[in-house]
Amino acid sequence: MESAREGGCSSQAKRAGEFFSKLTASSLEDFSAMEYPSSYAANVVLFTEREPVKALFVVLQGEVRLSINSNGGRRLSLRIARMGDIIGLSSSLSGTPYGVTAETLYPSTIAVIERREFQKFLERHPDAYQSVIEELGRQMTIASSQLRSLGLSYSAPEKLARLLLEWSDRGQAAGSGSRLRFTMTHEEIGNFIGTSRETVTRTLRDFRNRHLVAFQGSMMTILNRAALTDYAHA
Repeated sequence: MESAREGGCSSQAKRAGEFFSKLTASSLEDFSAMEYPSSYAANVVLFTEREPVKALFVVLQGEVRLSINSNGGRRLSLRIARMGDIIGLSSSLSGTPYGVTAETLYPSTIAVIERREFQKFLERHPDAYQSVIEELGRQMTIASSQLRSLGLSYSAPEKLARLLLEWSDRGQAAGSGSRLRFTMTHEEIGNFIGTSRETVTRTLRDFRNRHLVAFQGSMMTILNRAALTDYAHA
């Protein structure tokens, strides 16, 4: 981990994310003053589930995987936090241990804000509570969507199609589809949908043969989002 603070984070990073878009100018300025960005390599664990809460984390650049893990070593990946996302918000408010494990997927820049400092911020800016409530609601909606996908999707192809569509929302437009970075292993992808590496490999091959997706190096292109949506029964 390496400190990256040089007069605060960039304006783009500060304003990315739903939470920050709802803050007043004075609240945003005060919040930014608390941020001390640090650089993290890939595959660095920020915190683990059941660990006592000490701080919340703001993703300024990069991606962070949130997961839950069994004592036997099995992992269920819940979602990927990206630029502008806040991690550990509910635990920082309640004081309860972290409910997930957070690990960087790629080299990332992350601001760590101590829980006590965040509480003082809310005391100074009670108007920010509305943004906090909305952010907690957004995170709850994402969690519900994940549970729906895992519990109510009838097949691995449907689950994988839903996952790719979700990820493509952050991708670059490419004709009738979108283009996104795709560097996780098939086993890691399987952790998001509760299936095996072999099933992911077989399903991606089928998607490619059906001209739903295409791969070039570390990039994946969804060739036809509408067709993949139909495939996912979304």
